Amino acid sequence: MRTKLAATGLVALLALGACGQTLGEQAVIGAGAGAVGAAALGGDPVRGAVVGGAGNVAFCQMYPHQCR
Repeated sequence: MRTKLAATGLVALLALGACGQTLGEQAVIGAGAGAVGAAALGGDPVRGAVVGGAGNVAFCQMYPHQCR
């Protein structure tokens, strides 16, 4: 079980690393990673999607050179 959580968390982090080129792509990628991460950890996927989407957009807008 612990390995499954670690693997899911790693996939979620890698998904967040793929920022997206447009604001919409950034929001969708972040929302997907947040929902998957929250579900894997037993949280609310909707809240995870909101936090992940907002977090990815904020990160990509603040550090565009880090997003590919």
